[in-house]
Amino acid sequence: MKSSGNMEVSDRTILVVDDDATLVKILLVALRAQGYQAIGASSGKEALQRVYEYRPDLIILDVMMPEMNGFDICRRIRDLSNVPILMLTARTREDDIVKGLDSGADDYVTKPFAIKALLARVQALLRRAELPAYSNGRLTTKLMCGDLEMDLVYRKVTIGDKPVKLTPTEFRLLTCLLQRPGETVSRRELLTRVWGPEYADETQYLKLYIGYLRRKIEANPQRPVHILSERGVGYYVT
Repeated sequence: MKSSGNMEVSDRTILVVDDDATLVKILLVALRAQGYQAIGASSGKEALQRVYEYRPDLIILDVMMPEMNGFDICRRIRDLSNVPILMLTARTREDDIVKGLDSGADDYVTKPFAIKALLARVQALLRRAELPAYSNGRLTTKLMCGDLEMDLVYRKVTIGDKPVKLTPTEFRLLTCLLQRPGETVSRRELLTRVWGPEYADETQYLKLYIGYLRRKIEANPQRPVHILSERGVGYYVT
């Protein structure tokens, strides 16, 4: 973070994608007031161009977009980048929210929303994307358990010799589990460490993301052998 006059200027770039020009303008003003470098896009095609051109550190993406909806845009972005994605949705049905997370989003905010609440989510996403990983109290660069290995410097995951592509949230969750192999980590601790203390009771998030990890890591997600659960307590890796 560097200073420009009386305002702190961040080196973090945030892309706002919404076909509502008024909302985009409001969000750009609010983000820039917090010192972020903020840019806008009004369509899926323009959003993908901006991702390629600016390599943003976070994307705020609306679900209801013309031509290409937010879910499709999110999946396309995931082919290019693991950048944290915060989805905006007017849909409050649980299956719509799950669909957004399942398409690769890291968090969501339902419309209408308070700008202050949105900025808090942005800060939380950026913060947890940067957090270093510790093992037994020491900063470490690699974590291993059986044939599962994580390189925290290059942000690579392999199971055997097979590379596994994870979103930032999936990566953070697996890191927290691999820091204590064989030890059950409580649901509340995982939610607090991965999403932040304000998410400590959001068990839906954890259940969804454990399922995502199992789909990518386990040979048979219905019969997991790497990511196991202790009923009513939490999860552990073997």
